Amino acid sequence: MWRACRGTAFNFKPCAGWKIIKRFVADKFYLAMAIAMFKWLLISALGFIHPFYVSVTEINYNAKEKMLEISSKLFLDDTEKTIRKQSSAAVELSNPRDQKKATQQLSDYVTKHLLIKIDGKPVTLECIGYEVEGASVWSYYQVKNISSVQKIEVTNNLLYEMYDGQISIVHAQVGNSKKSARVTNPETTMLFEF
Repeated sequence: MWRACRGTAFNFKPCAGWKIIKRFVADKFYLAMAIAMFKWLLISALGFIHPFYVSVTEINYNAKEKMLEISSKLFLDDTEKTIRKQSSAAVELSNPRDQKKATQQLSDYVTKHLLIKIDGKPVTLECIGYEVEGASVWSYYQVKNISSVQKIEVTNNLLYEMYDGQISIVHAQVGNSKKSARVTNPETTMLFEF
């Protein structure tokens, strides 16, 4: 039997004859927590069973400096394995003994697998350095003396030789116009028109 009782939403007073079953409320809370934990563990486990491979490249046209600014993010261990496999040389990007050599190894690999054309003309990427961020490595490049940009064509096959499921994402920005594209191995080419 339900009865209206005095009290507000903030000052609840159960009516005579009502019993709040604390055990039911607690069981419901624990069940919700168990389901949330199960979902989290399932998603985490699936990540270990079927890892994904993604590279992210950002291209920004700096009109004031008449320069392209490019950054590329790769998984650190995958990048080291790939460079080691291709060059048969030791590579250590996170704590290199020779920073200049490590930068050159990374630059050589990226500039071979990330090709950019501006308005139909190929450009040469100049490496300005890299940094390790957790499990990833960011490398930075620039292209000077670019007076304007109408079209950017990107050929990106970073880490394709290692993983059939490799995904390449590219974000391009010219002025206030931002565009993005994604390709999956074996596709490599993306075109941005501004």
